[in-house]
Amino acid sequence: MKPSDLFYLNRHDRHILLVLLSVAVVAFGLMFLVDENEGEPTSSSPSSTSKTSKTSPARSTSHYYQQPSRRVERFAFDPNTADSTQLLRLGLQSWQVRNIYKYRAAGGIYRKKEDFAKLYGLTVKQYRELEPYIQISADYQPASTLVKEKQHVVYERDTLRYPVKIAEGEHIELNASDTSLYKKVPGVGSYYARKIAEYGRRLGGFVSANQLDEIENFPSDSKKYFSVNASGVHQLNVNRLSLNDLKRHPYINYYQAKAITDYRRLHGPLHSLNDLRLLPDFSAEAIKRLEPYVCF
Repeated sequence: MKPSDLFYLNRHDRHILLVLLSVAVVAFGLMFLVDENEGEPTSSSPSSTSKTSKTSPARSTSHYYQQPSRRVERFAFDPNTADSTQLLRLGLQSWQVRNIYKYRAAGGIYRKKEDFAKLYGLTVKQYRELEPYIQISADYQPASTLVKEKQHVVYERDTLRYPVKIAEGEHIELNASDTSLYKKVPGVGSYYARKIAEYGRRLGGFVSANQLDEIENFPSDSKKYFSVNASGVHQLNVNRLSLNDLKRHPYINYYQAKAITDYRRLHGPLHSLNDLRLLPDFSAEAIKRLEPYVCF
């Protein structure tokens, strides 16, 4: 369309075309103004404008990635009660402080110094520097510590049931002791202590520690701990006792007791055990064993 053709348009078309051109001009002018305003510096000085435009990105980046340096201090603190200000003064990072707060909010308690070493991101060097200053309050210890531990009770030894044994080289007098002393001999308990006492009464007293071998299964190693004083041995008067009294002695059986009473009836009182040596029931060994226990 040639410019000359505009003169041949009707009035209505020319009016529309002028409106469109006006709108286009206004729009182009606005676009130019907006671009100009955005490019204008905020400072009146061109040099400051250029410096600001150059250093501003660096400053924002530095501020984003770097935290202002803090002076690290050392003082006593309780990780269960220390606030964020105190923790930051100690040199901990803000995210570490947040972790401490989260741990405490969840019911976590630092009961000993070593528990603080579990803090995420805490290095060995940092922990060793902080360890001397960590002070855990007794209020955060388990309540069970309030209950006194059961004191160790020292029970006195029952010397009657479990007597202290005598040492090597020590001795117990066989005829002057009772069961409580017998049990002090190594290898002798309540059972053999009773057997020793019973056999001693039947004999009338011991004349030798070897007589303990006459107790069934007696531990022979225990004989060395006994000494014997035979001066108080009870003796039987073979000329006066009845057959039943004589046979109660361990060394006199029924036939021997009858032989003694028969001898007294036929020959009169005995003057010595040698009077019985010709009788078949009295061997030389039997007479020798019986000698300490008879009198005439």
